[in-house]
Amino acid sequence: MSAQDLIRETACTVVEKLRSGDVTPLELLDVLEKRIGEVDGQVNALPTLCFDRARTNAKALMQKPAGARGLLAGLPVPIKDLTDVAGVLNTQGSPIFKDNIPVRSDILVENLEGNGAVVYAKSNTPEFGAGANTFNEVFGATLNPWDTTKSAAGSSGGAAVALATGMAWLAHGSDMGGSLRSPASFCGIVGMRPSIGRVAHTPAAGIDRNLGQQGPMARNVEDVALLLDAMSGEYAANPLSLPSPVTSFLSAARSGHKPKRIAYSPNLGITPVGPEVVAITRKAAERFAEAGVIVEEAHPDLREAHECFHVLRALDFAMSKAKLLREKRDLLKPEVIWNIEEGLKLTVDQITRAEAQRVAMTARTVEFFKTYDLLLTPTTIVPPFPIENRYVAECAGKQFENYIEWLGIVYALTLVCCPVLSLPCGFTASGLPVGVQIVAAPRGDAKVLAGAKVLEDILGVRGTTPIDPRVKA
Repeated sequence: MSAQDLIRETACTVVEKLRSGDVTPLELLDVLEKRIGEVDGQVNALPTLCFDRARTNAKALMQKPAGARGLLAGLPVPIKDLTDVAGVLNTQGSPIFKDNIPVRSDILVENLEGNGAVVYAKSNTPEFGAGANTFNEVFGATLNPWDTTKSAAGSSGGAAVALATGMAWLAHGSDMGGSLRSPASFCGIVGMRPSIGRVAHTPAAGIDRNLGQQGPMARNVEDVALLLDAMSGEYAANPLSLPSPVTSFLSAARSGHKPKRIAYSPNLGITPVGPEVVAITRKAAERFAEAGVIVEEAHPDLREAHECFHVLRALDFAMSKAKLLREKRDLLKPEVIWNIEEGLKLTVDQITRAEAQRVAMTARTVEFFKTYDLLLTPTTIVPPFPIENRYVAECAGKQFENYIEWLGIVYALTLVCCPVLSLPCGFTASGLPVGVQIVAAPRGDAKVLAGAKVLEDILGVRGTTPIDPRVKA
């Protein structure tokens, strides 16, 4: 099989080839290194490479019997540049950490490597993952491969672009306010924010911080499910982590289980959405009817989402980064400074009110899912925007008050603790990808994956990636 053929294979297929001995982890690393050399200079998705470390780990893995190499069996996986990998530069997209080399890996990385992943690169991210456009002062901007004048979104923009261009079969991402869902939509790949605790990671700043979750990204639903299986597991060092399910997520994705009734909402009742995005996502949702599924327009009551997320996100920034503001203010970008300062100004009454809003919205959402198996809604409110814009400032005549408000359609679902998957569902008239969110009740990860696979098969968009970057001036 040629390198180009391997690049286009699914992760599930490549893992089977690893298990059968048709290909080795070292051969896959050679293929990726060549592909990165050919295309990454055009998109800047994987600025930090660690192939020497990867080959050392691959050789050690190859000494084990084929059946003892874990779920991924030696498949290479890049890690987002917010997460520690022992001995590999971890900048968090910030000049403050431009020389930071951790001595120990995050629990997430240890778990993945224990399941047969071979880490070969770090994917680009905005500073501390803040802002849904992947650029930073350390490595520069990551460009959208469908049109290199456009944003790849963020903060898992590097991961999404690596997948879309064939520089990865699977990729790690993370998501607070849509940080893996938005890049998935902009780049035409699949990204999933799992339920709280589904993927263990090393706690920092607070044991019970749960707005942000780690999750899998890939080019199709089955591959996302495979990576979620490899990422899942219960660890004492992360007390909120959940045990792996009895039935694998890959089995769930392949089950053929169809929802009986779904809801589609063009805007969750809280945000403007561009008309082309609404038209594409509505058409995709309605195609569920071809599988005998009842499709209705509805959404849970999420009216407090903007106020609630603004407060809880600011609190999270204050908890985790107030020390950096005191000591390194001149090295922080304006949006990060604003978020930390907003957090430091909060009163107990504001925090209490926001937590109560989150409880109420979650209760209403759980009740909503007693009627509907799944909820579908656009992943982003606009198609990919010009790379020079730091964020979306306006949509459909609505001017946003800050740099995160345009993300309401994703962060509202963060607040109500739901697993959410972004699935490619079509293209704009100018050929840019659009994604639809598929949502289930809390802990309904398997239901999300099964439904997403049904719709993926109906839509027939699987296989549109990887692409060579479409470089435009």
